[in-house]
Amino acid sequence: MPADLDALMHAAVGGVGGTDRPGQQQMARAVDQAAGDGSHLLVQAGTGTGKSLAYLVPAIRHAVESGRPAIVATATLALQAQIVDRDLPRIADALAPILGRRPTYGLVKGRRNYLCLHKIEGGYPEEEDALLDVGEVDRNAGKLGEEVLRLREWAQETDSGERDELVPGVSERAWRQVSVSAEECLGSKCPMVTECFVERSRAAAKEVDVVVTNHSFMAIDSFEGRQMLPEHDLLVVDEAHELVDRVTSTITDEVTGGMISTAARRCGRMADASTMREAGEMLQELLNGMQEGRLLGIPDNLGLALTRVRDAARSVQSELKPASPADNDASRQVARAAIDEIFDNCDRILEGRELDVVWVSQDQRRGAILRVAPMSVAMLLRDKVFGDRTVIMTSATLELGGSFDSVAGTLGLRGEGGPRWTGLDVGSPFDYPRQAIAYVASQLPPPGRDGTSTQAMDEIETLVRAAGGRTLGLFSSTRAARAAAEEMRSRFGDDIPVLCQGDDQIRTLVAQFAADPRTCLFGTLTLWQGVDVPGPSCQLVIIDRIPFPRPDDPLASARSQEIARRGGNGFMSVSATHAALRLAQGAGRLVRSSDDRGVVAFLDTRMITARYAGFLQKSLPPFWPTTDRALVLKALRRLDETASEHSAPTAAQDTPIVERAATEAAEVAADETHDEPAELTPEVTPEMATQVTAEPEPAPEPAAAAPPVSGWSAEDDEELRDGADLGLDPQELAEHLDKPLDDIRNRLVQLGIG
Repeated sequence: MPADLDALMHAAVGGVGGTDRPGQQQMARAVDQAAGDGSHLLVQAGTGTGKSLAYLVPAIRHAVESGRPAIVATATLALQAQIVDRDLPRIADALAPILGRRPTYGLVKGRRNYLCLHKIEGGYPEEEDALLDVGEVDRNAGKLGEEVLRLREWAQETDSGERDELVPGVSERAWRQVSVSAEECLGSKCPMVTECFVERSRAAAKEVDVVVTNHSFMAIDSFEGRQMLPEHDLLVVDEAHELVDRVTSTITDEVTGGMISTAARRCGRMADASTMREAGEMLQELLNGMQEGRLLGIPDNLGLALTRVRDAARSVQSELKPASPADNDASRQVARAAIDEIFDNCDRILEGRELDVVWVSQDQRRGAILRVAPMSVAMLLRDKVFGDRTVIMTSATLELGGSFDSVAGTLGLRGEGGPRWTGLDVGSPFDYPRQAIAYVASQLPPPGRDGTSTQAMDEIETLVRAAGGRTLGLFSSTRAARAAAEEMRSRFGDDIPVLCQGDDQIRTLVAQFAADPRTCLFGTLTLWQGVDVPGPSCQLVIIDRIPFPRPDDPLASARSQEIARRGGNGFMSVSATHAALRLAQGAGRLVRSSDDRGVVAFLDTRMITARYAGFLQKSLPPFWPTTDRALVLKALRRLDETASEHSAPTAAQDTPIVERAATEAAEVAADETHDEPAELTPEVTPEMATQVTAEPEPAPEPAAAAPPVSGWSAEDDEELRDGADLGLDPQELAEHLDKPLDDIRNRLVQLGIG
């Protein structure tokens, strides 16, 4: 008889020391139903819901009943570790009495994450930048030698050979001395295949109830026919808001002169790669002279250079082909893998696939790089991920602008022929309107293109001083984060320490930030998503500007133009959706527990003035909204005082931050006017605070606007306004809309936004 889900959930909640949460129970029932009827499910589960338990318990139930494992894919190593090392052991113990046996689980990763015993024993050629032979490691050879020696010793002790088991870890350079890629692996021909950590891990995974892996590995396995993960009919994707970017990154290819040179060296005496090396040098010289950005077509000279490299690589491939499988030793396999990559990447670019985007980027260390990536992975995900199994997608941020449609579209779930799916928001146990304030600094000028303004720097200083430090600063660029950190260090001196991303490893910086409440931490993308610091160390989150993709981002601009070509709104579908997701993630750094209180401060006035403001606002947690600077500063000072006192909670401390700040701000106003306290009326009432603020009405088109120029549509006008709000200049708008510059300038004047 199937185990009762409610009984399993009750046991699991008790096993992890938790309490029943309505959202968690609702999510578990929805996951269980989807697993039973074969439909796909998108679940938004806010911070504090306990979503991992809500999908793990029904996944285990399904696996035990069906005899097939459930796959759980995450984006980050931190969540993988939490699930495997903390959640699953306790859940398994709690469910064992009900299920009649203890549920089993395992972790599967890509081959590069495991030791290669054959390489450790000298079966592979040393890495190109190795400082010493594997067989001659000694403690006098420097840091690399010490690390490799430590890895060799660890290889005799470890049962898993998995990199994350080694604490403390080693450098990437050292790890490359003892691992191989999937393409370099000898597979069944390896003399140590029976002892291989990877093969043992994958064999064990076939016998467990839950297999945990990462997005990239799951995607590659799906695209290549599921050869590495066991057969399954239930897939859970946690941190699902990251999936599209992770998959896109996985199938992005590149070509550089350095890659070609390295591949040629790996051939050694096994093949003559001199022609390919010379062609690679010519290609790199050509790339170095090209401007960064998207290539709308392959120039003739670039096409000729790529053809020469590809054809030379094909010739080397023929020479490297072993006379028999027995002749394919490790050195030959490594060389073949490198040459195959060069050939395949050049051939892909020259092929000019319909959805591929090609661009040139500059790297300070590697020089110019030619890259190619798919404009969209929606159809690939629809066919390969959602095709023949039930998929549960979950995250704290899947519902953007009040709807799942934006995210569902990027996943391939919308449109003709799309699979059946349901969206569910189970909310959060946190009382967001009573725990946090969303503040827009409406007195600031709109953000410019020349960096953070002096007024914005002044606002940062004022807010941080009121908060007594305790600030996470999220910036739209590394340059902006560094500039703000340097400016605040000069203003604060030793009073308030300011850390900045890049000063040290992220993990170290976050630990320092959490340990000292007076400290601030400034940074960019990694911090927008990767910081979990509950308590008084993080009571103010500052967001400098709406995090739109860069106007010159090749993939974002290509996607936007394609959507506009098909009659859609490219700006809202791409740029605004990207920004909404990042804002939701960034604002979510503030409230991580039911005891957290604080302020998210937006220094970008477009959050309340732009035509797309309502969409962004609806994507945020429902904090209590205001533009009242005095109220916000009063709230931050009070939070600093109560946090610094380390006293037992008082009635004042138990009062919701918004109500307390409003009362105190009214008292301040009364003192200043020597009058009776007036009732403070915020922009919206607490009853309305399930939304960030009232959605601003779209700016009306001027009545006297001239008719549009030939070939201009209402959608073009909307794109033009959105682009102007974004801060694009006429030249960038012309490129974005693919229209003549003069037409852009004329229409800007006609619409009154020139």
